[in-house]
Amino acid sequence: MRLSIHGLAARHPSAPASGAGSSPALKPLSLAIESGEQVAVVGPSGAGKTTLLHALACALKPVEGGFELDGVDPWSLPVAQLQKLRGRLFLAPQAPPLPPRQRVITAVLAARLPQQSLAASLRSLFYPTHIAQAEAALARFDLAGKLWERVDRLSGGERQRVGLARALVSAAGLWLVDEPLSSLDPSRAALAIETLTSAARERGVTLVASLHQVEVATRFARVLGMRDGVLQFDLPGAEVGRERLAALYAQHEHELLEPAPGLADSHAEGPRPAAMHCR
Repeated sequence: MRLSIHGLAARHPSAPASGAGSSPALKPLSLAIESGEQVAVVGPSGAGKTTLLHALACALKPVEGGFELDGVDPWSLPVAQLQKLRGRLFLAPQAPPLPPRQRVITAVLAARLPQQSLAASLRSLFYPTHIAQAEAALARFDLAGKLWERVDRLSGGERQRVGLARALVSAAGLWLVDEPLSSLDPSRAALAIETLTSAARERGVTLVASLHQVEVATRFARVLGMRDGVLQFDLPGAEVGRERLAALYAQHEHELLEPAPGLADSHAEGPRPAAMHCR
């Protein structure tokens, strides 16, 4: 899926529509992302990374400018067609919206719902289909044995990987992934990013991922650097050096120098209470 972005500005998902704090978190942005391209987005907290991903997922209506997906302006479509287009997009938030009492297989196969009829969707809640596909997706994230577990029995890192496994069973042509490694230990983080990038290449899917871990981001062919809602650079990963990153993270050096949350914590994948998020 090709993206053509022109002067796109949007408010943060949690920002009020008007009043204090309603100014756009994402300032007017223009760029193009080719079909099948893999792009990492980096920048300190408040850079506008999450807002950009939610806007491209058609979850946030632009306050200025706009964008096209394969030549189509999503916000010019009738509601029914917009909903259909959203079914071709996959957004993985940092905290996956997985209902706690749901089985892992149901949570993973929920990514197929946009391609199913209402009757098939209701039937799958009680008699899951495509079990082998769900298990194969989980296996790529080292979770095959968790297929029939309840979501609330999983660790935070396991829930995050379940959320990523949903991408592999979806029919989406665009994956928008927000901080996919935040709850993972180093080995699982390496497996997760390799799985996402290789699966995207296999399918010709366009991948846009916001990453706290700059050492991972610079392995991408293309890196966008953002700060205060403004695009600071758009470069090949190999050209994003220390000086450029130091300038991007000025006054936020702790985010650049400290290990990413979860990657420094050897117990990040261990059993522990975690907030549950439902749709």
